Parts: sequence; C-alpha cells; structure tokens
Amino acid sequence: MPATSPISRCDPQAVIIRHGSDPHALVQILRELQAELGWLPREALTRVATALGLTLAEVEGVAGFYRFLHLRPVGRYRVLFSDNITDRMLGSEALLQALCRQLGVVPGAIVGDDPLVSVDRCSCTGLCDQGPALLVNHHQVVTRLDATRVAQMAELIRTRVPVPAWPAEWSLVEDRIERADVLLASPPAQGAALAAAIARGPQGLLVEIERSGLRGRGGAGFGTGRKWALCRKAAGTGRVVVCNADEGEPGTFKDRVLLSRHADAVFEGMTLAAFAIGARTGFVYLRGEYRFLLEQLEAVLQQRRAAGLLGSSICGVAGFDFDIVIHLGAGAYVCGEESSLLESLEGKRGNPRVRPPYPTESGYLGQPTIVNNVETFCAVTAITLRGAAWWAAIGTAQSSGTRIHSVSGDCARPGLYEYPFGTSIRRILEDCGAADTQAVQVGGPSGVCVAVNEFDRSIAFEDVPSAGAFMVFDRQRDMFEVARSFTHFFAHESCGFCTPCRVGTALLVRRMDKLAAGHGSPHDLDALFEIDRLLRGSSHCGLGATAGNPLRETFNRFRPAYERRLRSLHLIPGFDLDAEVSIARQVTGRDDPAAHLEQQG
Repeated sequence: MPATSPISRCDPQAVIIRHGSDPHALVQILRELQAELGWLPREALTRVATALGLTLAEVEGVAGFYRFLHLRPVGRYRVLFSDNITDRMLGSEALLQALCRQLGVVPGAIVGDDPLVSVDRCSCTGLCDQGPALLVNHHQVVTRLDATRVAQMAELIRTRVPVPAWPAEWSLVEDRIERADVLLASPPAQGAALAAAIARGPQGLLVEIERSGLRGRGGAGFGTGRKWALCRKAAGTGRVVVCNADEGEPGTFKDRVLLSRHADAVFEGMTLAAFAIGARTGFVYLRGEYRFLLEQLEAVLQQRRAAGLLGSSICGVAGFDFDIVIHLGAGAYVCGEESSLLESLEGKRGNPRVRPPYPTESGYLGQPTIVNNVETFCAVTAITLRGAAWWAAIGTAQSSGTRIHSVSGDCARPGLYEYPFGTSIRRILEDCGAADTQAVQVGGPSGVCVAVNEFDRSIAFEDVPSAGAFMVFDRQRDMFEVARSFTHFFAHESCGFCTPCRVGTALLVRRMDKLAAGHGSPHDLDALFEIDRLLRGSSHCGLGATAGNPLRETFNRFRPAYERRLRSLHLIPGFDLDAEVSIARQVTGRDDPAAHLEQQG
C-alpha cells in the first residue's frame, strides 16, 4: 500500500467485531474506520466486505453515497465551511477565501497523495444562531468565525497543532433559548411520565396521545396517535421506535438544543412510544454534523439504564424491555426522509423507498416501525405527564400545542422561540428584534416564503406550516440570491436515485446562475417553471418535488428581483413588463408569465 493508506496502523477487524459483524451496521463501521484512517482505502473496504459477506461493489456503493465518507485521500485537516444562506449573510464566503489564501489551497481541491489540509463547503451545520460556522474532520465545530479566528486557525494548521488542542472557546455551542414555553421550560422529572403511562396502560396511553391532537413536528404533520395505533395493529412480532434527529433542513437547529438540554425528555418519549406499541428496539438517527453531542447523549442513556428506565423490566414491569442505540449519520440531507433514514439504519445507501408499504407496516428490517422527530418525542413526554386535555387546550383547533422555531438571519436575537400554534409571524419578528424585514422563509428552503403583507398570518398547519426554521431577511437582501442559494442546496443534496431530480435540480441551478450573470431572458423563466413542473410531477421523493419551491415562492412575491436579470427586455422599444405579465396571467391562468413572455420575446 502507498504511504497515504495507513491501513497497517488500524485493524478493520476490530471495528467490525465491535459491531457484531453485522452488515446492517455498515455505515457505522465505515465512519469509525475513516476516523482512524483519515479516508477509506480500497484494501480496508475489501476487508470489510469479506467480513460482512458483502461484495466490494456494495460496500463502495455505500461509502460513495455519503458526503462525510471519502474514497480518496483528503486533508488531514478537513475544513468544511457551512454554506447556508445565513452563514453567507454573515460573511462565510469571504472567510473561506481568506483561509484558502493563507494556506495556499483552492476550495474543493485536493493536491497530492497525503495533503495536509483541504477546504470546502458543506450544507447547513445546524449552527445558524452562532455562525459563521465550520466543521473540522467532520466532528469538531468552530463557531462565530471572524478574520482573527481564521488567521489563527491557518497558523495552527500550518504548525500541525492537533484539532483537540485548539482553543476550547472556538467550539463553544450555546443553547440560545430566547422564549421558552411548555417544552423548553424546566424539564420534567426523570421517569415521571413513564410512571404515569404505566398507570394508564399501553392502550390508555395510546388514547391519550390521540386525544391530544399531537401531530408530528417533522413537517408532514401526520397524527402521532394514529401513526402509533397503526404500528401497534400491524402484523409482525417485532416493533421498532426511531427518533429522527437528522435535522438537515437549512436554518433549523431546534433538535440540537433539545438533545443538548432535554435529552431525558426525548429518550423518555421514545420509551413511552415503545410501551404503547410493544417495541423492544429503539434508534436515534443523529445527523453527522452533531457528532459533538454523541458522548453526552451516550452518558444520558447510561444513566437511564442505571436508573431502570431502559433495559429489561423497565420501572419493574415484567416484559417491558426496551433499549436505545444511537446511529450516527454521515452527511446526507435526504436521510431526513423517513424511508431513506431506515435504509441508512440498515447499512445501505439512503435512497428513498417506494411506498406503500409505509414504515408502520414494514420499516426497519421489515418490522413495523414508528419514526418521529425529536420535538415530537419531547411533546409526548409532556402530554403523558400533564394529560391530553391540557395539550389540546393550547394552540388552535387543528394545530394543538406549541411549536419551536429556530430563528436566524437579520435579527438582533437569534435562537429558539417556542409559541402556541396560532402565533403570528409579526409577533415572532418583534420578539427576535427584526427590523426592516422584507421576507421570512418558514420551514427551510422547501417551506414557505412570506412577504411583508403576510406577516399577520399565523404559524399553524392550516395557515403557514413549519418544520421549525424561521429565517429573516431584511430589505437589503436580494431575494433572487436567496432562492438561488436554496436551489444550489437542493442540487448538492440530491441523492441521484431518480433522473428527474438528479438532472432537474442541476438544470435549475444552470438557469438560475445564467440569470445571476445577467444573461437571462423570458425563455429562461419559461424553462425554469417547466423544470419545476416536471420535478413536482415525477420526482421519487420530496427533495425533488420541493426543489422548485424557492423559485415559485420568491418569484410570486419578489418578481422585480427576477425582472432585473431579464436584460433583453430593456432592449425592446415600448416593452411594458407589468402589462405583459397581467396579460399572461389572464391568458394562461397561471402566476408565471414565462410562456407568454417567450412568445413576445
């Protein structure tokens, strides 16, 4: 082996044995091997394949899918700048270029067989409230970047100072809870909700969750009690509980804080779900960017086992056996979709499954499985302790309880804000100190863009639904550039499984980049909306179906930002774009004037 493959210093077999030689643990095995080797040489992958009874092609296929796994050498210092729009608004791109100049490297380039450093961009790191931020070697975060910190980092890398020896304050992650309500306030006593559930019995607990009206906090809003009931009734002997902690939606960081501050409530909620449906196995799918939380979470799990709240005969109840394993993701946004997540849990590429069957019928390893997110499990714990009527009295008739918002962008006080459903967008903007706001992106890039005349709308499933992100943009921001950034994000994160998404997201980027360069024409608008239509109608999963949302949302509300890019229109004598758009809407019955403008242009 060449000097760049330190396989001789690591025994893959030891890692494999540590995971019980289980092929379903392949992603975890590869992550741990890479942590020791720096990358994944073919010799190491061959040994893994042989030990697990897999082909080399299968193992390489999995390793090649995840962005935090590398099939060729990368820098011994692997620096990844968060490329979310809020980080860019805080100057992340200029800081990235400064670090590259000082180290003599090019972003995204790797030179030599054993490079000292590589610098690149990654999607949102979940640190939007304290950016600009970056990851080093996929596990150590650096927050609140500025020119001074970047210059010091360059020197530490040049002198080969180990990352753990870097200044500790650089990796300080604050839990900025700016407004706490029933979930973010003082956590419940450990085990109290379990005692209440045992007194009710499994069926009684199910009824309580259904009566509360709790809907999943992951974005789709499916009734939690109904999901659990379907899983309990499904055929099969095993049951599985999965916590989706892969909050990869740009602008979202609420799960990070809940896991840091209220891990007990999350794990208790999972255990309550297991009691209700009869599960013995639980997983937390923790996004790879939150690797820094792993040891802390493992310690909480061990405390619960010692207290009799996990393991065999929980709380002394014979037959109530349940435990939780943490599975660490490896950098794939698509794994936030529940079926992709289950594929990853099984040690595969995170390609979305064809549904039906749904996970409640056939999930992890074909067993009936419930998948809920971190905030949902916290809510379950609160409801079990305080009752369905209490929860149902909060919020609105169709959206019971509270919602936690990750607020970032152009505001004085970024952080977490918890409100009852039905709270207006204007109220949140006032509380976070936003001024001269022109738009709010609710729910991340796949969500809703809200303009000034809509700020009295409320956060609720029946009005403005939210997956938790609340990004604020003042009037100095170019909303076309915001949409373009989101379009690049979707293209970057497409898993490539289906052609419409793989090709369509790339085509959206090309057209948006053409507009940004000032070479746009009505034909490009026409093409953009046609690509969006095809993506929505033919993509395999929600990533492709929502990739055109930023285009439609911003075009409908901030059309002048697009018109400025249509330079060819100004060359047409007497051309009145407003009049043409009005005619187009009458003729086509659509909001986008592209087809009509193409005829005129």
